Amino acid sequence: MSYVGPSVVMRVLVAEDEEFLADAIARGLRREGMAVDVALSGDDALDKALLTPYDVVVLDRDLPGVHGDDICTRLVDAGAGARILMLTASTTVRDRVDGLTIGADDYLGKPFAFDELVARLHALARRPRVVAPSVLQRGDVVVDTVRHEVHRAGAPVALTRKELGVLRVLIAADGAVVSAEELLDRVWDEHADPFTNTVRVTIANLRRKLGPPPMIDTVIGAGYRVR
Repeated sequence: MSYVGPSVVMRVLVAEDEEFLADAIARGLRREGMAVDVALSGDDALDKALLTPYDVVVLDRDLPGVHGDDICTRLVDAGAGARILMLTASTTVRDRVDGLTIGADDYLGKPFAFDELVARLHALARRPRVVAPSVLQRGDVVVDTVRHEVHRAGAPVALTRKELGVLRVLIAADGAVVSAEELLDRVWDEHADPFTNTVRVTIANLRRKLGPPPMIDTVIGAGYRVR
């Protein structure tokens, strides 16, 4: 069986107005292989969470501008797919109940252990609002998203986390064209340079590792698709 890394790519928004804490959380989560964006105000957090398909939003309850409770309510009402992990300095039972009542999926009081935050994020990401299949297949390529394994014609294929993330997005598109910009948005984060050749290099590596016959087509001027 092939090994492709400790976790699949997870896209996280950290909405926290204490810049030092927000940056520390983001750095730590990136070391865990996650794609992380940061918002330092409620307005910025709401804009990003409504525009970007995050897996989890780490949401400080007491944000300046739009309050965390209001952000949570609006995301739930808008049908955003992200799970919401509420952060707060208050740890009373009443506060936890209030946060969960307005639609938060989990609640973590400050200060918290970083390892616990990571564990909770993984637990939330395993419970998506829209249940996705655990096994994706296109032709003779099979991706097991639970075991993080890839096989082609029954043979294991070892991929990096980013390669696996790109392959998952392409297969899930079911033959539709996926632009390089969308791949950057889904697999990397907002700091990825849109003019970089990262996607092209990753696609080239995927093609090489998957072997013949080629299954990823380049659609000139549009993006990529799997056959």
